[in-house]
Amino acid sequence: MRSKNPAGAHGPLRRRAAASATAASLGLLVALGGGLASPAAAADTATLSGIVLGVGANETQRTVSWYSSADTAQKIQLAPTARLTGGEFPGDAATFDALGAANIATSGGYNRHATITGLQENTAYSYRVGSDGNWSTAYAFKTQDFEGAYDFLFLGDPQIGSSGNVAGDQAGWQDTLDVATKANPNAELLVSGGDQVETANTESQWNAFLAPDQLRQYPWAATIGNHDVGGKAYEQHFSTPNTDRSGSYYSNGNPASNTSGGDYWYIYKDVLFIDLNSNSYATTQGGGGDEAHTKYVSDVIEQHGSEAKWKVLVYHHSIYSPASHAKDSDNKKRRVDFPTTFSKLGVDLVLQGHDHSYSRSYLVKNGEKADKNEQPGAADVYPGPGGVLYVTANSASGSKYYDITAPDSSGTSGAGNGADPLNPKNYWYNSVQNQEHVRSYVKVQVRNDKLVVENLRSGTCAAPNSEVEQGMSCSNTASGQPVGSVVDKVSVHPYQGDGQSLQVTVPNPAPGEFGWTIDGYNGLVDLGTAKERDGDHFTATGKINSILVSDTRRTLSPWSVSADVSDFKDAAKTFSGSYLGWTPYLLDAGAGAKAGASVASGYDDQGKGLSVSRGLGSADQGHARGKAKLGADLDLKIPDSVQKGGYRATLTITALSS
Repeated sequence: MRSKNPAGAHGPLRRRAAASATAASLGLLVALGGGLASPAAAADTATLSGIVLGVGANETQRTVSWYSSADTAQKIQLAPTARLTGGEFPGDAATFDALGAANIATSGGYNRHATITGLQENTAYSYRVGSDGNWSTAYAFKTQDFEGAYDFLFLGDPQIGSSGNVAGDQAGWQDTLDVATKANPNAELLVSGGDQVETANTESQWNAFLAPDQLRQYPWAATIGNHDVGGKAYEQHFSTPNTDRSGSYYSNGNPASNTSGGDYWYIYKDVLFIDLNSNSYATTQGGGGDEAHTKYVSDVIEQHGSEAKWKVLVYHHSIYSPASHAKDSDNKKRRVDFPTTFSKLGVDLVLQGHDHSYSRSYLVKNGEKADKNEQPGAADVYPGPGGVLYVTANSASGSKYYDITAPDSSGTSGAGNGADPLNPKNYWYNSVQNQEHVRSYVKVQVRNDKLVVENLRSGTCAAPNSEVEQGMSCSNTASGQPVGSVVDKVSVHPYQGDGQSLQVTVPNPAPGEFGWTIDGYNGLVDLGTAKERDGDHFTATGKINSILVSDTRRTLSPWSVSADVSDFKDAAKTFSGSYLGWTPYLLDAGAGAKAGASVASGYDDQGKGLSVSRGLGSADQGHARGKAKLGADLDLKIPDSVQKGGYRATLTITALSS
């Protein structure tokens, strides 16, 4: 069962982390949470750039990659945004050490990456990269529920620099991300269709691609396109989870060469994503070709398919697209090599790029239309066993569009590009084809009982739209087809077999809570009248009012309760709280509680006694849920030089929980 963030506590004198303090005379002052700013350190002068947030192995992880001008030890620093004070990270912020190496000569400098782990759901986080004294700007992202419905966005071929106008391409790319994230602020992933840039190792194009801050706020699930593969900059810029960089997944079979490659997978909530380097398609190139990819997909689904409800494949070279690449010999080969395996494995959705136009296939089974009666543009499709939906994304930046091409007489199955009998202008495999020469993106809604796939306009004929600005025609009308309007929408309903399907939604259980309260009446702890001992000091003893701790959180996170005491005062007279010591113990065991260590009176050891924070009780990560009752015997020893009087102090109880 997945964990939940702790909710607020309830009951007398119980407080959440940000609650205000409540005092009781030599009873208790309540306060939770807190932290200190990061200590200053010797400055590291490395210039940090190209920061990009990446997807992790699951929803509890994120990767971060960046460039550094110097070969220094660096890390990620992370904290819940609510714990930052004046933009400063708390002293106990989590850190994750970075790995990396020297960049190739044309890139210059060094690359770094690290994986953030242990994220909690429904939490806003801030992070920065670098080292003490030389941190980058802080960026933020948020997690949401780790179970249930969510949306992700699929973005095709930014290919920055393709139009010849890097600034114009960047403007279109930025605008698409602005439109898409404004319309879908709770989207949880940005999934790449490949071709981030026009020229693999041209860092000015990479800088333009990485300029939007959305790439530091939403995890980018990178995909290698044919314009990315010809150099190492792709691998330098992106760290991907569960990545197999064996020679089989490189087009030339050589991971050490000046090319990028590898296949990877991850599970995000109810979806198993598998991302392939489709640049490697034939063994004659030197790598394992399509056969290596189909084996990889088979192995991953065999090992992890049962962990997710949906299976989504992502690769660059669209095998069912509507424009000029539809008839490329390499895509015809993939169109023969891939579909039967994907149908056999129960793949639900395949996301593709490369052809710079939009298409949504009919359901395809074993390289043929699964249901001859499926109508063009159907709003709902029912795959049956083996039916797979293939989607090709149009340009997300406007840097390049390809016009739709006409079918031929090469056949209506397998590698053929024949016409659809139900819509002869389309290829046999495409239910919907679209090209208006406007930017768009694909939104996928993941639901328990369906996938909803929408293609949405992120621009019109107006700027920023590089290709149109340079003279390409545009068939879109802003009034009839405005930004945000739907080009196409389809719901994919899972195959239910021959029997009836039953469904039940189990809500998230109560997340539980952590809190503490005074057990019973919070009366004054009266140590009575001190007694003179050995002619040089006084002693007094007593017990604190016991503390009842309750922890029902599903996270099983650690907790601790500590206390410190103020100086004892009687009007203008005073003596130090360091003279008070204690011996903690458990009145009732539970919630993993362990008693804190005994602390001597400062009179005995010239120490600080309880004038500084001391542990009353604690529990480790993974402890059992439940309740515990904490107590402590108090031991006060003061020198006989203290003046006569009735002295009072305040014991401040602090509870910390992560």
